[in-house]
Amino acid sequence: MRVVDLMTTDVITVGVGTPINEAARLMFRHRVSGLPVVDEAGRVVGIITEADFLRLEVARDTADTVPPVENVGQVANRGVVTIDSDASLAEAARIMVVHDVKRLPVVDGEGRMVGIISRLDVVAAFTRPDEIIEDEIREDLLRRVLFVDPDDIDVSVADGIVTFSGQIGTRNEARLLEELARRLDGVVRVENDLGWRVDDGA
Repeated sequence: MRVVDLMTTDVITVGVGTPINEAARLMFRHRVSGLPVVDEAGRVVGIITEADFLRLEVARDTADTVPPVENVGQVANRGVVTIDSDASLAEAARIMVVHDVKRLPVVDGEGRMVGIISRLDVVAAFTRPDEIIEDEIREDLLRRVLFVDPDDIDVSVADGIVTFSGQIGTRNEARLLEELARRLDGVVRVENDLGWRVDDGA
């Protein structure tokens, strides 16, 4: 599954010149914890989050003098991490973990905003129904990748746990099927009880 399959395309954005109070109202009204900051061409140049407002409040309470903050550009994080829409969901998850961010603006080849993907979107991949996963294994992995008749293999999926039994052509095919199934979105574990007619393994 790719980022484009799960990203939100109806994204609320602000510009660097957007008044800080307006950004706060947008976040509150739309119940979002962050807003991408874009320039006139729609390119992502930063992000403003609820954490930025928390820091502003702390500064007002603890500092003797606080410079006035009037617009988004004065507080937005310019080191925003983005991702391409064709990237895999696993890559999006890896970037979120490495950079400890809750969301990633999705951009095209010129850096223009096309959507956003959040941690919750990644979690959604684990809610794929078992029957959808089983169908993908039978039709995509067995029939189209391995050229194996799906009726020759016993495949069952329960709570994201995939079980293979029966007999397949070669030992390497059994290994490959297990590896490919393990990479499918929503798969928690693979139990491979397949036998093989030809042992072509090392």
